[in-house]
Amino acid sequence: MARAGKSEGVQILELRGMLTSSTAPQLQEAVAAASGRGLIIDLSGVTHVDSSAIGGLIRAYVSCQKAARRLALAGASRRVLNVLSITGVEPLFESFATAGEAEAAFG
Repeated sequence: MARAGKSEGVQILELRGMLTSSTAPQLQEAVAAASGRGLIIDLSGVTHVDSSAIGGLIRAYVSCQKAARRLALAGASRRVLNVLSITGVEPLFESFATAGEAEAAFG
């Protein structure tokens, strides 16, 4: 799920499948285990998110803010972006089309 990015101090969490109440705790564990100056959550493989997933993403945002770590979402499908928009949390996150674009922006 997690891998080091090409940029030093950047980690990428690659998520796959449905992000729901049953998988949200794994997201939290992965975010807590991540270190470095930047975290990219790659959602390109995510097919569905529910309210627990939104809560998990918000907790990831808060965790990164407290740790002064930059956070970005990458590769989110239109469906996932719509859910983030409808719930009003989309402005919390930097969003990029791909993890590579996010990494480039992190420098």
